[in-house]
Amino acid sequence: MNLQFKKPNPKTQLAMSKLAKGEINEDYHKIAEEKILKFTRHNFSKLVNSGNAAILASMNAIDGAVLIPDQGAWNGFKQIANFLNKPLITVKTNHGLIDLELLQNSINENKDLIDFNDENKKSALFLTSFTAYTAEQDIKSISNLLHENNILLVEDASGAICDSSLKLANGSYSDIIIGSTGSPKIINVCDGGFISTDDNSIFDKSRLLLKTSKTSNITSCGIATEIEFAQTNLDKTINACNYLKKELSDDFHIFHKDRRGINVILQSDNPKQLSYKLRQEFTLDEHGMITKCPNYNRLKEKAVAIEIKNIDYPYLEKNYLDEIISILLKYK
Repeated sequence: MNLQFKKPNPKTQLAMSKLAKGEINEDYHKIAEEKILKFTRHNFSKLVNSGNAAILASMNAIDGAVLIPDQGAWNGFKQIANFLNKPLITVKTNHGLIDLELLQNSINENKDLIDFNDENKKSALFLTSFTAYTAEQDIKSISNLLHENNILLVEDASGAICDSSLKLANGSYSDIIIGSTGSPKIINVCDGGFISTDDNSIFDKSRLLLKTSKTSNITSCGIATEIEFAQTNLDKTINACNYLKKELSDDFHIFHKDRRGINVILQSDNPKQLSYKLRQEFTLDEHGMITKCPNYNRLKEKAVAIEIKNIDYPYLEKNYLDEIISILLKYK
C-alpha cells in the first residue's frame, strides 16, 4: 500500500520558501511565540532548534529531582537527566499511563529526593501528552496530585499541541509545555521546538542554553504558519486512530483502545515477524510507519505500533483507513 509521509501544509512550505528567497522581510520569532501562547494559555514562550533542546533547557531549570514514566515517554528525558546529573525517579505506570496511586507511591518512596516545602527547589514530572503516542494522559488529575506535593508538571506536547478538547497542552494544568516542531510532529516544519510557561525564571536559569539553541527565522516562519492548521490536523489524526481502534478491536488486543491517541498499538506474540511483514505492506515514501516493541518510547510489551501520526493528512480518509484495516486483518 502506497501512502505519503506527513509534510508541512503547502502554505507553510510557500511562506518558508519566500522568506528563504528574500521575498519576505519579517522577523517571525515573536510572531510564532505569541501564536504558541494562544494555544498553551501560558504567558511566556521561547523557540529553540529542536525538541531535545526544549527538554534540555527546561530540565536544566529544575532544581529538584526529575520524575519520568517507566515506559511510553521519550528516552531523551532519561538521557538528558543523566547528562545534567539530576536525581532521577522512575514512576511505575499502567502501560505508560500515569496511575495516581502509583505516582503517589513513587513520591512517598523517594521523599529523600523530593523537597515538599521549598518553593525554590521543586522537582518535576516529565511526560508526553499521549503515552506511547497511543493514549492521552489525564493531565488535569496528574497536575492536581503533583501540585499537592510541590512538584511541577512538564508536558511534552509534540503530539498534542492545539488539542481542541483543551485536555492536553493546556497551561492551566502543565507548568511547562515543551515540544518538537520537527518531522512528523503536529506542528510539522521539519525542524525546531518550543517551551511555554508562566514562570519566566525558567528562561533566566537556562539563558545560555536558549541562546545557543535559538531557531532560525525560516523555522520560526514555518511554525507561525503551520500552527494555524495544527488543531484540524490533530483532530483528523485522532479521529483516524479512533476509527482504526474501533474496527480492529474484535480481532486484536489493542492497548488503550478507548483512549484518544495518534497511533495504534497491537499486541503480538511475535512482534519481530509481524513488524517485518507490515513494513513490506506499507510504503511511506522512504520513511516508516511501523515500530516494533518492546520499546521505551512506546510500550515495554510484545507489540507493534502502527504510526498513523506519520501519514500525510489526505491519506487519513476512510477509504485509505479501510485498506489499512484490510491489510492488518491478514495477520490477526
